[in-house]
Amino acid sequence: MSGHSKWHTIKHKKGAADAKRGKIFTRLIKELTVAARGGGGDVDMNPRLRTIVAEAKANNMPRENIERAIRRGTGEEPGVSYEEIMYEAYGPGGVALMIQTLTDNKNRTVGEIRFLLGKWSGNLAAENSVAWMFSRKGQLFVEKGKVDEDKLLAAVLDAGADDMSDEDSAWEIVTAPETFEPVREAVKALGVEPASAAIAMIPQNYVKLVGKDANHMIKLMEALDDHDDVQNVWANFDIEEKEIEASLA
Repeated sequence: MSGHSKWHTIKHKKGAADAKRGKIFTRLIKELTVAARGGGGDVDMNPRLRTIVAEAKANNMPRENIERAIRRGTGEEPGVSYEEIMYEAYGPGGVALMIQTLTDNKNRTVGEIRFLLGKWSGNLAAENSVAWMFSRKGQLFVEKGKVDEDKLLAAVLDAGADDMSDEDSAWEIVTAPETFEPVREAVKALGVEPASAAIAMIPQNYVKLVGKDANHMIKLMEALDDHDDVQNVWANFDIEEKEIEASLA
């Protein structure tokens, strides 16, 4: 089980998704702006922007907010200029992390991330010392109660997905980046909107955490998740159910 999907499960257990809608909107606005700046404001000609717009709509972001963020990216409206930076790090127990950020002040961001890592038994790593442990893939989560397993599996495999696995309350679908859009459309064709769908960094191996390391890893992920400049975090950890319950108690 990947660290990212494990964190998805932990957040679901904490009931944190609704409480952090403002954080989700902030992240999406930044991503919309950067995607539009890099590839233009036409969703039909900009696959990255199309994916983020779909995610924004799935999270019920108002259309006006989406369009304003895109206009800021294309320069039609004034706005803050963000820089996209990926940090590599190690967490408790030697867990590898990829931390994706969008920031208007990289010196502030790297200092704050370094502090959070140090607080929870981690540290920043040198460039390319961690990235090789991850593969860039499309990753979708579909809630189990919304679709028949066999129909979903057949649809996504026909569309080019690599694999579908059981991740607690949802199905996790993994695909190559180039088949991400067809797979997402195949899911939507079943009348289902994925709970989340994005290009992710999937770990190639996993570190099992227990005790203090497990607790510190959850605390670190919470802290990074709450940071305004952090867009995504991927990590190669696995934590048993009893360890999760103990950390959330």
